[in-house]
Amino acid sequence: MAERRWERLWIGGHLATMAADADVPFGTIRDGALAVDDGRIAFVGAAADLPGPPEDLADEIIALDGQWLLPGLIDCHTHLVFAGNRSDEFDRRLAGESYAEIARSGGGILATVRATRAAGENALFEQARKRLLPFLAEGVTTAEIKSGYGLEMDTELAMLRVARRLGRDLPVRVRTTFLGAHALPPEFANDRGGYLDLVCEDMLPAAAEEGLVDAVDAFCEGIAFSPDEVERLFEKARSLDLPVKLHAEQLSNLDGAALAAQYSALSADHLEYLDEAGARAMAKNGTTAVLLPGAFYFLRETRVPPIETLRRFGVPMAVASDANPGSSPVGSLLLMLNMACTLFALTPEEALAGATRNAAKAIGLEREIGTLETGKAADLAIYDIDSPVDLAYAVGGNPCRGVFINGD
Repeated sequence: MAERRWERLWIGGHLATMAADADVPFGTIRDGALAVDDGRIAFVGAAADLPGPPEDLADEIIALDGQWLLPGLIDCHTHLVFAGNRSDEFDRRLAGESYAEIARSGGGILATVRATRAAGENALFEQARKRLLPFLAEGVTTAEIKSGYGLEMDTELAMLRVARRLGRDLPVRVRTTFLGAHALPPEFANDRGGYLDLVCEDMLPAAAEEGLVDAVDAFCEGIAFSPDEVERLFEKARSLDLPVKLHAEQLSNLDGAALAAQYSALSADHLEYLDEAGARAMAKNGTTAVLLPGAFYFLRETRVPPIETLRRFGVPMAVASDANPGSSPVGSLLLMLNMACTLFALTPEEALAGATRNAAKAIGLEREIGTLETGKAADLAIYDIDSPVDLAYAVGGNPCRGVFINGD
């Protein structure tokens, strides 16, 4: 008999714990049981191993009716807060222009910057809320949301405030990332050093002082910021005791992933041009690789991230939506699981681990969420599926039948 009654107990279905050390695919427990007390997982295992009859153990019993209980999904790389759209650029790319060419002509990120600066904070919130809801309906319980479409103090802070508000007003955990070094704004077109001064000495400290920053990111690329410029930002983040992340090796290899790993970055993201030295550095320093198949697909890229190299070095691979208006205007993390398998040749188990266990690591919450394990937060999703493989297999449907955050 349990020492005290649990608040809730799920029985009559199957569990995919996604635990890293599980000796069966997906950490599967058929005819499993999971109990929650005070927002935490209090029991996870076979129903046959419960310490007594279910009705004696919990105040509320939830019958799964043969469905599957999984950790809530985690989207560890999004740009959900912005205004406007860039459908005109989609048309231009189909006509032959590259992403870099459009950016250099004043489009790309700067087009969204203009629209976002012109929008008020409430308008940004309402638009971001609409974009986030489809993810929540699929079982996403945690989302990372970046700034980076303001590129000046007021709008960057407004974007981060909106992201925090989404986490308060909707049933979702939100991790905020400061991405002031996303692009060079037009007013600093001839003063890169001046803009880095603004980012490092004014914007980031102000955002941190207001409690708006969980991590610091940058875009390390020929059309964005150099490794030396990124390192200056990382040094500032270190002085503020903030972890870092990096958009790296998306369009070329600037050794950004190795630089990020040098600073024990939570993640390096995109990685199409990652080389063996970068992968080795990531493995050595515990940096997660975040794969973004939506951007790869939408930009019609042809160079696939070096999946076999990442596997060989044991680099954890996360999968995220990169939801944004220019290179990945998607609203489904489940679709990203399918794309990670079909475009990048991940196994369904690797893809699902990428949106649970490894995604939690990519945002620094691996001890809190991402697997069904005793003591972790009870962020759960119920799916009407025959197997966890189905979450990566099917395209266009939504088998999610229930979501719980902290057991509620």
